Amino acid sequence: MADKVKVWFDAEADYLEVRFSDAAGHMKETKHDAVMERVDEQGRVIGFSIMGVTRFKKGKPLEADLVAA
Repeated sequence: MADKVKVWFDAEADYLEVRFSDAAGHMKETKHDAVMERVDEQGRVIGFSIMGVTRFKKGKPLEADLVAA
């Protein structure tokens, strides 16, 4: 578990990003079309992003699997 997380929301782009680490990484697709995971060189999940955040309804959470290496 991360000691700190960083969260960014860009209302104009309707984009949310959460990072568990400042380590270098790259974005990788998930099975959910709105969710990308950020992984480090070893394939560990160090964050995620969600496109189109406002399209998801209150009371019905978005669910996505983040696959750790």
